[in-house]
Amino acid sequence: MKYTGLPAVMWAMYKNIFRDHLISDLKFPHDKASIITKRAVSEYRAIIEKLPEFEKEDRFVTNIVNCAMLVAFLKCMDRRPTVEELTEFYENAMKNSVMTRMFCKMGGRSKFTYKDIAGQKATAALRAGDRNPYSWNMDYIPYEDNSGYEARFYTCGICALMKEYGFYDLVPAMCHL
Repeated sequence: MKYTGLPAVMWAMYKNIFRDHLISDLKFPHDKASIITKRAVSEYRAIIEKLPEFEKEDRFVTNIVNCAMLVAFLKCMDRRPTVEELTEFYENAMKNSVMTRMFCKMGGRSKFTYKDIAGQKATAALRAGDRNPYSWNMDYIPYEDNSGYEARFYTCGICALMKEYGFYDLVPAMCHL
């Protein structure tokens, strides 16, 4: 994957927020948080460049870009946070006005619409995780009473990336949002 477009925008949008939460949530001193952030950019670029390009229809590119950012910061820390500490850090770092407005509010408005259901079915049929180890495979399972659906995942790009870099035990921190 190239460090242009989405990865570059995500870095620009979140780097300072991640730095601030290194201080407030993980209790790193300001100077140490700045050093971690400066080191993390090169780690992030290296991780992104190793990732294969995602298929145009793959809905999970943002997830792996966010995971790459978290891994880059983790690689630059001189101490490993606990799952609880990392959960708080990641949740707070990802809750900015852009993320809240774009993903939560807009996503909530379209949930369970015909377009959403069609997208979920298409994602399940795509099975991108069969061709890209950093993507996801899922089954779309509608409820019998048509009140909703379950998206049951069985291939996880976050798990693959976190395992590759030795942070698999910290995966629950990313699954909290």
